Amino acid sequence: MNIQAKTQTATQTGAVQGFWVLVVALAMLIAQSLPTYARGVPESFADLAEQVSPAVVNITTSTTIAASTDQGPVGPDGEPFQDFFQDFLDRRDGSPNPNQNRNRPRRSQALGSGFVISEDGYIVTNNHVIEGSDEILIEFFSGVELPAVVVGTDPKTDIAVLKVESDVPLTFVPFGDSDVMRVGDWVMAVGNPLGQGFSVSAGIVSARNRELSGTYDDFLQTDAAINRGNSGGPLFNMDAQVIGVNTAILSPTGGSIGIGFSMASNVVSRVVDQLKEFGETRRGWLGVRIQDVTDDVAEAMGLETTAGALITDVPDGPAKEAGIEAGDVILSFDGFDVTDTRELVRIVGYSPVGKAVRVVVHRDGGTQTILVTLGRREDAEAASAAVADAEEDSKSAEQEMLGLSVMEMTDELREQLGLGASATGLVVMAVDEDSQAFEKGLRAGDVITEAGQQKVVTIKDMQARISNAQDAGRKSLLLLVRRDGEPRFVALGLG
Repeated sequence: MNIQAKTQTATQTGAVQGFWVLVVALAMLIAQSLPTYARGVPESFADLAEQVSPAVVNITTSTTIAASTDQGPVGPDGEPFQDFFQDFLDRRDGSPNPNQNRNRPRRSQALGSGFVISEDGYIVTNNHVIEGSDEILIEFFSGVELPAVVVGTDPKTDIAVLKVESDVPLTFVPFGDSDVMRVGDWVMAVGNPLGQGFSVSAGIVSARNRELSGTYDDFLQTDAAINRGNSGGPLFNMDAQVIGVNTAILSPTGGSIGIGFSMASNVVSRVVDQLKEFGETRRGWLGVRIQDVTDDVAEAMGLETTAGALITDVPDGPAKEAGIEAGDVILSFDGFDVTDTRELVRIVGYSPVGKAVRVVVHRDGGTQTILVTLGRREDAEAASAAVADAEEDSKSAEQEMLGLSVMEMTDELREQLGLGASATGLVVMAVDEDSQAFEKGLRAGDVITEAGQQKVVTIKDMQARISNAQDAGRKSLLLLVRRDGEPRFVALGLG
């Protein structure tokens, strides 16, 4: 072989080698640049459980229950995670015949969970765990028990903040970013299920952005076992961060069937910050009634999509003062695109009171930008309630709504229905046979104890729940109805 041939062969060999070196290097570079979206199945959750358990607490509340002749469970009706355990109470009475104690006022114990969010003793739990309680006792993983006081509550998201005083700094856990959690991510729940003490369960995020019946709902759905007593406990990601507060379960039996709901941490953390600072929530208020944009409405208005929130009414308030009108479609709020009414309500609620925001609306075939200074929703609701209270009620005690004729509970009705002295709610006196309520099985004698997962005791309570649902653009209202002591949920349309 001549020199020229050898040189050419060497050159070709070097080129081939160089090509493969380049391919390998490129492959390594690509592999290194690809993000790791999911973790493999963890070998064990033991390290995570050991790390976070000192910050998770058991919560026991005491409540005075009025004397009752009702032989059923003692406690408020219709609470999510109703955690009053009759056998536990009977044992505490120390009586061989617990029924003899039901004719006098008694102390009732409720059990729940929570978690410490700061070394100086702030604790987060569900509002329904501590609502109406006289005393709150916090039990730590170490066995130490401390009394707690309520800093603030928010029934709309079912969140409460408590405070304990400790001589030593407390172990706490941070909030994580619930928005980055994906369906299929591993999670771990820690709490006090069925009063059994500290317990851990694991699963995955089954779904995101679940909505139950609250205005500001944003739930993560999980198959990690959640039972009564887990209420208020944390749902952790694999980095020991709280990404949800365990709040509710869907179950025909009352026990876990793998469908649990945790309020997303990005909702909870905002509420907690306000409760710590003000002792109450301070949500932005725009002052409009809205509904979703349907396909036919979009076509009639010349809109390209159904995105946005259609304004149906503009009562006195910030929006009216700024010039927003009924018939406008809100497309953007403070720089955020509005996809539907639910998102608008949440964005407005998260906005600071008194902030001047730009609202882009569709009007007369074009768009306009309007500057609105937000009010405070809580002030608006209080003012509305005050006006309603000041008005003379010229109507009879029996009111018609949602195809139902209802009346506030009285001693006479309790006796007629065979209810205990502590029974509350609205009694259904009649049902329109042409109504959806009749189709769904509601009948005279039924007792409505909750609307929108909040207690109803008076006609005004029910009217407020209906108004709140309409303001939020909801098409139905979830009722908790009891018949012969048996509860069931019924959703009635608001149209």
